[in-house]
Formats: sequence, C-alpha cells, structure tokens
Amino acid sequence: MDLSLSPALPTRVAALPAVKQPPEQLLYARLLDAGTSLGLLVLVLTFVAYVLGWLPGRVLVHELPLLWHHPVGEFQRLTGAPLGWAWLAQVQHGDLAGLVGIALLAGCSLPCLLALVPLYARAGDRAYVAICLAEVAVLLVAASGVLTAGH
Repeated sequence: MDLSLSPALPTRVAALPAVKQPPEQLLYARLLDAGTSLGLLVLVLTFVAYVLGWLPGRVLVHELPLLWHHPVGEFQRLTGAPLGWAWLAQVQHGDLAGLVGIALLAGCSLPCLLALVPLYARAGDRAYVAICLAEVAVLLVAASGVLTAGH
C-alpha cells in the first residue's frame, strides 16, 4: 500500500533555458564578490586580533560593556575615539582596526564601477560611462565627509 501524499514525480524534467549574463554584469559580480569577501575576512581577522589581545586596543575589551550605554558623543569624549577619517592614523589599535574591514565593505562598489567604464566606453555606451562616473563621484563625496553637518 502506497501511503505517500504527493503525486508521483514525472520521470523527465524539462530543461531550464540557459541564461546568458552580459560581460559587464559578470565583471561587476566577480569584483563585488572579491571585495566583499576581502572586507569580511579583514573584519573577522581584526576582530579576533582585538578580542585575543594580539592588537592592543585603545579601549580594552572588558571595558566596553561599561561604555556601550553612553550616547555617541559621550562615548567619544570618554574614549577619545577619533572622528571622521582620523581613525586611519590609529589603525594599529585593535578596536579601530576593524574599521578597515568596514571601509572595504563600504567601498567595494567603487572598483566595480570603475572597471565597467572601459567596457562601456569600448561599446560606445556614453550614457553608462557617465552614470558609472557619476556614481563614483557621489560615493567619493559622501565618503569624504565634506557634506557632513554638525561638526
């Protein structure tokens, strides 16, 4: 006696049509995959180095729970945490080294967009060249901190 609740599966499944991705999508995807993998690896390695004490922190790991409840301004005042891009000068500290991974993750679309420019230029797609360059410009201005308010 057959107690199964589902109908018998067909013996033959129709083949799905092959999807051909344009070369610019494949290039963007490969570069984005590499960039996010690198950023995540750096983030994990610097966190482990900080927690295990391999990279000395400006703020010790065991002190963090005492500081977490403070608003960001008070946290910055108590710890002397750098503002803006000033963390780059103190990247040797474990608590700031993780920002390298975050910066890589945040900026990994830049090389992807820049790599598309020659492809679109060769194809004569001036609009796409302009869009890629405009996106890069917007990302660079945003990352520069030029447009920040309140500092």
